[in-house]
Amino acid sequence: MFHLPAISAIALMMSTLAVTPDPVNPDPETLRPIGAVDTVFIEDMTWMEVRDAIRGGKDTVIVATGGVEQNGPYLVTGKHNVVLRGTTRAIARKLGNALVAPLVPFVPEGEIDPPTEHMRYPGTISVTAATYEALLGDICASLRTHGFKHIVLIGDSGGNQEGMKAVVARLNENSRGGRLHYIAEYYNFPAVGQWLEDQGIHQVPEGLHDDFGMTAVMMSVDPQSVRTAQRIAAGNFRINGIDLAPAEKTIQWGKRIINYRAEAAAKAIRTAVRK
Repeated sequence: MFHLPAISAIALMMSTLAVTPDPVNPDPETLRPIGAVDTVFIEDMTWMEVRDAIRGGKDTVIVATGGVEQNGPYLVTGKHNVVLRGTTRAIARKLGNALVAPLVPFVPEGEIDPPTEHMRYPGTISVTAATYEALLGDICASLRTHGFKHIVLIGDSGGNQEGMKAVVARLNENSRGGRLHYIAEYYNFPAVGQWLEDQGIHQVPEGLHDDFGMTAVMMSVDPQSVRTAQRIAAGNFRINGIDLAPAEKTIQWGKRIINYRAEAAAKAIRTAVRK
């Protein structure tokens, strides 16, 4: 027979167990206990911050695809992903109502075995078109489930474009949830090249998977990604006949290019979501 103190202790223990929250399955309506950080990148946010941002009007999400491939002797294999860290932030800030999903780094880069295209070079990671589209489809479906009204797909590499268009067409056949938008205007490198020409940047191609615009953007995001220090030490701090020194000036060019590309993309996105 239990004494009253023992019964009270057991009751208290059971009561405590009953109200202990499940760390894996917390109440989705739990109030956020601290202030939110100022970022547009979903992977840098807590789930509560994402939830509250959506409820606060962030109804658009950018799904950006990059790549891991050979990019010549100076640029890291994640070139497109480095660029996207700069451009997606700028696009989301210009839109004002957008967040950025985690970047998709794995895209078709050539046949794996036997290797073709970029897969002939170490460090490249390729996936099949079917894998790429399946991954994109699941990412977009997840974002649709969480309540985003507009899911915007942009790609920083040529091999990414067809798969994105296919996913948008397929998921938009299901009218439930948010609409998907493929924004071709983001991937318009000829326009960037012409804009640079108009600004007085005249390049002489060296036959590398690299150019001044790409290098400048990458330097503005991460100078190490273009091996700035190593190239200066080797006396090789130039590309396509354009001197990259002083680095600060090239970084400023990178910021201008990011702004140019982001403005064009944001304009296209605004047009797409109004249709």
